[in-house]
Amino acid sequence: MKLVTTTQMRAIEKEADSKGTTYAQLMQNAGRSLAEIIHATGQENDLHTITAIVGTGNNGGDALVALTWLAQAGWQTHAYLVNRKSAGDQLITTYLEAGGEVESFASDTGFNVLRTFLEESDLLLDGLLGTGIKLPLRQEAAHVLQGTALILAELEIQPLIIAVDCPSGVDCDTGACAEETLPADLTVTMAAVKQGLLKMPAYEYIGALEVGEIGLPEKLDAWDALRMEVADAAMVSAVLPERTPASHKGTFGTALVIAGSASYTGAALLAGEAAYRIGAGLVTMAVPEPLHPILAGHLPEATWLLLTHEKGFISDKAIHHLLNNLGRTTAILIGPGIGDKHTTKLFIDHILPNLNLPLVIDADGLRHLAGIKNWHKKITQPAVLTPHPGEMSALTGLTVEEIQENREELASKFAQAWGHVVVLKGAFTVIANPDGYSTIIPVATPALARAGTGDVLAGTIVGLRAQGLPPYQAAVAGAYIHAQAGLHAAEILGTTASVLATDVLDSIPDILAELE
Repeated sequence: MKLVTTTQMRAIEKEADSKGTTYAQLMQNAGRSLAEIIHATGQENDLHTITAIVGTGNNGGDALVALTWLAQAGWQTHAYLVNRKSAGDQLITTYLEAGGEVESFASDTGFNVLRTFLEESDLLLDGLLGTGIKLPLRQEAAHVLQGTALILAELEIQPLIIAVDCPSGVDCDTGACAEETLPADLTVTMAAVKQGLLKMPAYEYIGALEVGEIGLPEKLDAWDALRMEVADAAMVSAVLPERTPASHKGTFGTALVIAGSASYTGAALLAGEAAYRIGAGLVTMAVPEPLHPILAGHLPEATWLLLTHEKGFISDKAIHHLLNNLGRTTAILIGPGIGDKHTTKLFIDHILPNLNLPLVIDADGLRHLAGIKNWHKKITQPAVLTPHPGEMSALTGLTVEEIQENREELASKFAQAWGHVVVLKGAFTVIANPDGYSTIIPVATPALARAGTGDVLAGTIVGLRAQGLPPYQAAVAGAYIHAQAGLHAAEILGTTASVLATDVLDSIPDILAELE
């Protein structure tokens, strides 16, 4: 799924129109796609009556086309027009010919007809306002949304709310919302995801998100110029390694996990098990020697490389032992729980130029990088870096506030400057490739706001790298699976407050099963 600004979307539609796919045809295509999604939802849930609030813009037009199609398919339909005149409107004429019912807000100032419509309806289609609105809302639009909300609050059974392109009152560039905005259960956004939908507070209003097709022609320059995508199940499923009956453990690579210290034993365990759960054939745990008796019984599938240490932290004296025991390693993770000791920094500084293997660098590993001059040049091939905003601050010298205000732009800027994939963690994790392309994970959940979940993510990514996925694809797939696992764990537990990193880890197999 592509991510667009409203300006970019207008340019795409304008170019499509200039190349023969007219605005009218785009609207017909969008309405038909919207109707098909609504119809499928209705069949799944035994719903067959719908009311649409129809504004003057393109979203109102999409809603009318959808209502016409649904009426022809046997649905009972109501169109509630706001500032949209019936006379001379071919979309309304066609809808009425299909057997639809129309009422105008201008004739229903007490909302009595709207109340009757909604009392009869299984679904409410929000087509009042479009993607180009400016806040605050005009008085009439605000009044309609407020009146609708009051009616809905009084209904014993509320209809499912589906928003056309965006919930009315959402600024589709900034994510700002009018206080009158109706929260949707599903938002069907047309052609591409509008960037404001993946910002707060708009994200809290969109419900589930689905993209409707509008029939864009091939080879549109404005479309091809888009460099940001939104991850979805189809994208991730397409890049996951094939697992054939003839496979053996060597088929799926060996992940070497350099992790852990006396202060952070669990980080190593979480990362190592995540690499296994995502499908790596073998995981070798390179940990300070005292950690072995603590961890070995918890991860019997692993092999172990015990490193020289200073008081439980990896020592620079472990360099040669590590380099002499890479064996069949196909990807390396450095960082979870290794701590902040100077001797560990020296270890990382000296091994980086000698590791001509796919790297994932996380957590304390990133903070050590920040103190190593020209670190990005010492890494011999494109690595995956997985900073949270605080670690990104250490690497860039920017404040956390500056980073959070410009997440997409800064992730992309530094990915290109460093020549490595940047996974900027947090709500709507951004994965930026050095070639300028980026992907956003469309998830923001407190289920992942817990110690250890970053170690699970790092292990997931290195496990995919070990299986041969390129760095960008491994990062996108790993971040998507990790986010979905967080949501799944919260659903199982019934609350986000109780989700532990181990719950996220345990949910990875369920997400993989859904993607197969």
